[in-house]
Amino acid sequence: MILSKHSNLFRWVIILASFAIVSLILWKTFEFFQHFKEEERIKMENWSFAQTDLLKTTNLEMDLGNLPLKVITSNKTTPMIMVAEDGNYDFNNIDENRINDSIAVKKLIAKFQEENKPIKVKLDGKVISTIYYGNSPLLNKLKYYPLALFLIIFLFAAVIYFFYRSSKIATQNKLWSGMAKETAHQIGTPLSSLIGWTEILKTENTNPDYIVEIEKDIDRLQTITERFSKIGSVPVLEASNIIEETLTSFDYLKTRASKLIEFEIKIPNEEIIVNLNKQLYSWVIENLVKNAIDAMKGRGKLMVAISHIENDIKINVTDTGKGIAKKDFNKIFEPGFTTKKRGWGLGLSLTRRIIEDFHNGKIKVLHSEIGKGTTIQIQLKRKN
Repeated sequence: MILSKHSNLFRWVIILASFAIVSLILWKTFEFFQHFKEEERIKMENWSFAQTDLLKTTNLEMDLGNLPLKVITSNKTTPMIMVAEDGNYDFNNIDENRINDSIAVKKLIAKFQEENKPIKVKLDGKVISTIYYGNSPLLNKLKYYPLALFLIIFLFAAVIYFFYRSSKIATQNKLWSGMAKETAHQIGTPLSSLIGWTEILKTENTNPDYIVEIEKDIDRLQTITERFSKIGSVPVLEASNIIEETLTSFDYLKTRASKLIEFEIKIPNEEIIVNLNKQLYSWVIENLVKNAIDAMKGRGKLMVAISHIENDIKINVTDTGKGIAKKDFNKIFEPGFTTKKRGWGLGLSLTRRIIEDFHNGKIKVLHSEIGKGTTIQIQLKRKN
């Protein structure tokens, strides 16, 4: 508990420190931007003074060593338009294609006015022209620096969040795996006791049919125990006859379902060998059959059909239940999705994981129609 409190405190210290650092960087960036903008303003004012001095210089005095001329020609970056009082204009550091007509010039001047205050060029106290200038390419790039910084911080925060979330989910998965294994261990004790009581019942002249059904239930409990014990472990696959394994699960569920449900199974009269984990595969059939029974509300027809074309094996489970909306065909396999009032929505997500992750197969809603029923299809490969 103390460690958890310290961890939360440390996390908040990091968050606040990060916020303070980011705020400081943004503030300094703003200060640098403003300072750089002032430097450009001073440069353009010097340019206007040089322009005035150049106008005072006669042609005979003008040469390449003239200081005003050097100042004027030194502007290589700041875009500008100098508009004379008679309406004529000159420009510098602007592409000629951008100012090919008077409308384009007016738009550019309006843009420059928004960015910077115009500078008046005076000669003998009289305004002879006005300089409109925009931000240099470097200054424009600097404007986007805070956005780039925010983007980097956002991506960094997202990586931390997903790492933390993945770590939390992994911890939860370990907890659930541990609980499942402990459940399997706890079931083992009464299960052994039940096996012993069954042997005693055999010596008491009990109806053999009762003993057979009890033994089936005990076998089912052992299967469930093995399932839970395998959670969190990589299951072992072995060559098995999928016809026999499907029929075993089907018959067990049939005898324990409502008599108002008509069960039907269509299987080939041959062995089909597939790499299976028997306990997990029986779990798949059980989940699909039970979901079909729930969809039919205990009344209807349920059919399991197995077919194959060469090495492709298809197991279809069809019911006459309420059906699934097309938009939910993929959602039903997501953890937590359920249309039942009770339940956690884990059955079909486990089914998909067993089929796709452990058996390299596929599972999908083959067909469904609201009010008429659903067919879910499993696809597996025959063992070569």
